[in-house]
Amino acid sequence: MNELLLMCTIAGRRAAIPAIEVQSVIEVEAITPIPGTADFILGLTALRSQALTVIDCALALGVEAPSASLDNRAAVVEVEGHLYALLVEEAHDVGEARSEPVAVPGGFGEGWQRAAKGMVETDGGPTLLVEIASLICGPMREAA
Repeated sequence: MNELLLMCTIAGRRAAIPAIEVQSVIEVEAITPIPGTADFILGLTALRSQALTVIDCALALGVEAPSASLDNRAAVVEVEGHLYALLVEEAHDVGEARSEPVAVPGGFGEGWQRAAKGMVETDGGPTLLVEIASLICGPMREAA
């Protein structure tokens, strides 16, 4: 497969986001809350005078505890013309997928089942490949 991936930790699990979809990795400094939004939408932050919607990936997966990010790292992605900062616990490095995604027998729970394309083999071991659109939709996607 040899697809480049941003290796990260989400909800305590090794995860990967397709690097081609990541514009940059940033440290989120200030988040302005947005009243009336879902819990997984933490608010807005700015990057070079552009507003980004900050998504807590752990909460978007339906995990009860928010991301315990020590350095507030986020992957900046664009979906349908909107910029998002996907808050992760850790952003490691860029690596390659050594296999095609395969279904995870038994899965890792409902949130991961919805948001993961499958498990890929990387130099660091098996890693869950994340579908960005599923994180941005969060758990509400299933209710719709």
